[in-house]
Amino acid sequence: MLWVGIVALLAGAACIWVAVRTQRRVHAMMAAETLSVPELLDLAGVAAELAGRPGTFRKVCEVVGQTAPAPVGVLRSDLAGVDCVWHMQRVERRFERRERDDEGRTRTQTHTETVSERTSPHGWALLRDGHTIGVDPGGRHPDPVERVLDRFDPADDRGRGGDRTVGYRNQEWVLRPGVAMYVLGQVDDRDGPLVIRPPQDAGGTFVLSTRTEAELTDSDRRAQRLWARGGTALAVLGLVLTVAGAIS
Repeated sequence: MLWVGIVALLAGAACIWVAVRTQRRVHAMMAAETLSVPELLDLAGVAAELAGRPGTFRKVCEVVGQTAPAPVGVLRSDLAGVDCVWHMQRVERRFERRERDDEGRTRTQTHTETVSERTSPHGWALLRDGHTIGVDPGGRHPDPVERVLDRFDPADDRGRGGDRTVGYRNQEWVLRPGVAMYVLGQVDDRDGPLVIRPPQDAGGTFVLSTRTEAELTDSDRRAQRLWARGGTALAVLGLVLTVAGAIS
């Protein structure tokens, strides 16, 4: 009972931590300004005049627009061959393994492992009212994005150690041109043109979504309440069980 209580306490603390992070994201979206590209260009010009050189502008804000290709042009996804500005593919191997349980009985268990995962190396642009700004995702994935492939290819391969490969699941996601997108991050001109990217501050909020700000805040508020209530309930249960276990 003592260990169950400790596990419940840890799970409760984790849920509350997620609730706090979610609440911080809501506050960050509510506090950030939504700026157009011309407004950002004006601010960058003022920063360059004050510093005596370009490349010093930094501004955390929100930018909205439609996805457009980076200077490298429209991309083509690796597996489905879909025109896009960003793509990601994942290949998972499903295999069977003979395992022995605590009572010495042998049974076949099915497992899944990721064989490969690849994301397009380039960012993209946001277009609004004839003006564009670059988007550097910094290794993050836009959310949500369109899944254009989910295919399972059967196999029957016996590998070393007795594992038997059942097959491979191939999945691919894309971000097409012309998709409405909301981005909260840091706009800077350190590479020349204006680019919005994850904030340099480690605790800064970065949001990259094809949902609107209103949809995101509504969803985050609901999730925050659920995480907070669940965390509180687990923490109380864990405390009761831990005390009971310690006494007994």
